[in-house]
Amino acid sequence: KLLKMVQRTLIYEGFQVVTAADGRQALAQLQVEQPDLVILDWMMPEVSGIEICKTLKEDTELQKIPVFMLTAKGQDEDEKLGLQYGVARYITKPFSPKALLRMIEETLGIQSP
Repeated sequence: KLLKMVQRTLIYEGFQVVTAADGRQALAQLQVEQPDLVILDWMMPEVSGIEICKTLKEDTELQKIPVFMLTAKGQDEDEKLGLQYGVARYITKPFSPKALLRMIEETLGIQSP
């Protein structure tokens, strides 16, 4: 549900969106797609979002891609760990799709109309 909502919001705003069913598929797609931004959930099946972030930040070709962590893990320790692993924005659920959109535009340097 959440994935579809974020996907619809971003597509409506003109973004090209690629999704993955689990962490292993996400890692494979990241090697091919090399997107401008990655949004992960910490608790993804197969490979966790935090492990994906760590892997991206260790890869010289992918480490510059900003990573947003969209998660239910709202403890301070979780956020600190995410930031240590290179998460650009740590967003806890529930969240506002409009706020997420503003953060994406800000991170990518896109001016809102």
